[in-house]
Amino acid sequence: MATNTRRFPAEWEKQEGILLCFPHNGKDWPGKYESIQWAFVEFIKKVATYEKVFLVVADENLKEKVIEKLEKATVQMTNVSFIIYKTNRSWMRDSGSIIVKNGIKREALNFNFNGWAKYKNINLDKQVPAKVGEFLNVPVTQVLYNGKPVIVEGGAIDTNGKGTLLTSEECLLHPNIQVRNPNFSKEDYEIVFKEYLGITNVIWLGNGIEGDDTHGHIDDLCRFVNEDTIITIVESDPLDNNYKPLQDNLNRLQDAKLENGKSPKIITLPMPKRIDFDGVRLPASYANFLILNKCVLVPTFNDSNDRMALNTIADCFPDREIIGISAIDLIWGFGTLHCLSQQIPE
Repeated sequence: MATNTRRFPAEWEKQEGILLCFPHNGKDWPGKYESIQWAFVEFIKKVATYEKVFLVVADENLKEKVIEKLEKATVQMTNVSFIIYKTNRSWMRDSGSIIVKNGIKREALNFNFNGWAKYKNINLDKQVPAKVGEFLNVPVTQVLYNGKPVIVEGGAIDTNGKGTLLTSEECLLHPNIQVRNPNFSKEDYEIVFKEYLGITNVIWLGNGIEGDDTHGHIDDLCRFVNEDTIITIVESDPLDNNYKPLQDNLNRLQDAKLENGKSPKIITLPMPKRIDFDGVRLPASYANFLILNKCVLVPTFNDSNDRMALNTIADCFPDREIIGISAIDLIWGFGTLHCLSQQIPE
């Protein structure tokens, strides 16, 4: 039975806190585990300055080591709570639940994480929504369609909180690469989004950026910055493989309509120069920023476009502080700030 009381809040709405998971094995960052731990400490420190951090740690032993690091870095410990649970990975945007408002109450949605239809070691990550729901005392709902589990990662969708959602065809509709829901159509997804997220209008972009392990997540491409404004990345070099798909996405956004029938305002965001490490192109993108209460954390890449990206995002959020966080090590795991976090609405 469909319900129309659910609503997927926009990220800039008031948050209780941010869900993070401290990496415990470094396999997502081979050869960089030491530096990644301190990058995480800095990330936690910035979030804890503005709101609560719900930090998943593998066991009591790691918790002690993490506390030692956080205290050394003078993190505001009163804003850090620990959830003891061993995960496969640390990408809370995707394995963590999406928390919606259902009337005046909160509800955690379990979108049945399956390792981006790519990795097999996922059994621990599949339990993250239940563990977080239990910790927050929020009911957890399994997302189903025609009686079967639906798979959608948090990084694949973005909303303005008013009924419009952004996603990409490459991620959700590709017929044979990392197929989340075989034989799903746009209409099938839109029925699911309406029932579980209160979405009445979906804007479909095309392809994602080169090197994206998730195969087209929207949070590397474009984001709502307020209810009628979308910021989208563009590549300035016509010879770069990202140039054409990002121009196509820009064109789609310029033709798009919001839930109220109006055209969204479109702002463009530059790409950093190409980053390669160990023979692999990395999916570095300034669109992977995280909106907090009174602040926006923006990944930076030791690039001349860092300043332009920070200024552009600052113009979008005049009432929030804008803080650049070096993501040059984090991106070796094929994601940065937004991918690693999940907001918990108040």
